[in-house]
Amino acid sequence: MARMTMIEAIRDALDVAMGEDERVVVFGEDVGYFGGVFRCTAGLQKKYGPTRCFDTPISELGIVGAGIGMAAYGLRPVVEIQFADYMYPAYDQIVSEAARLRYRSAGEFTCPMVVRMPTGGGIFGAQTHSQSPEALFTHVTGLKTVVPSNPQDAKGLLMAAIEDPDPVIFLEPKRLYNGPFDGHHDRPVMAWKAHELGEVPEGRHVVPLGQAAVRRTGQAVTVLTYGTMVHVALVATDEQGIDAEVIDLRTLLPLDLETIAASVRKTGRCLVLHEATLTSGFGAELAALVQAECFYHLEAPVARVAGWDTPYPHVHEWRYFPGPQRVGEALRKLVEEI
Repeated sequence: MARMTMIEAIRDALDVAMGEDERVVVFGEDVGYFGGVFRCTAGLQKKYGPTRCFDTPISELGIVGAGIGMAAYGLRPVVEIQFADYMYPAYDQIVSEAARLRYRSAGEFTCPMVVRMPTGGGIFGAQTHSQSPEALFTHVTGLKTVVPSNPQDAKGLLMAAIEDPDPVIFLEPKRLYNGPFDGHHDRPVMAWKAHELGEVPEGRHVVPLGQAAVRRTGQAVTVLTYGTMVHVALVATDEQGIDAEVIDLRTLLPLDLETIAASVRKTGRCLVLHEATLTSGFGAELAALVQAECFYHLEAPVARVAGWDTPYPHVHEWRYFPGPQRVGEALRKLVEEI
């Protein structure tokens, strides 16, 4: 086991995958010589050469389109979109080509491609560097969507995504890139908590897609969340002294509905938490599924805490994020509701 940041864990996953399988190629804007804007691919071009890890023009449509072609003809491309906000020019390629290739070819072609994207806020990047667009992908049949919350999962889930026979959207929370997150701000804390140790297995390490993780067991309420908000939920439950069960979804699609339903049937209450805007966010789908699967066990309506329904603020970025206080107030209200 080695102690790593999420950046290092992602780089390690790519290194192991490229070393094991020569079909794995990594490319995108500045990912080669420079090692990526967040340095996730640093050193890979030097180790594997410019045909395995290389830079591309500033063309997200071209990056994803080239990856689809490579995947269809036997390679396993891992392409990077520099920020999730930049993926819109490539969205048609992702939806109309990558997601549908297996179905439209009756299984003759598949698209084993991973699209990596830094997601969420935390760097004062305003509207074009801070979005959380996961719901745009979970709506699309044929895509898998993954959001890790810690270095160990980042490595294991990325390796699983690379080996998957279909396209995977891999969203990397920027606030978790450089160390553990204490739930209040984006500065790394010195002491690692049990749920964020950053102990990452060396060599091959795979976390299966579609399996949620229970980060905290409890009896009073279930919190469904993912990515950065896992840490916010843990801090909020500790500060409020609420006996909450916190579930880290890890994979939004395929979704581990079995773990979710078992928890909500036990607690009778559910809070859905995410950073993206409230309206039509992935939390709406979670709330609907919980209502359908656990209706007769619910003691209160499913609650949601999310970002504002506004264009992404710059100066007020930290107000936009659901923080421990806002989450704690929602939890307290939920557990006291009769």
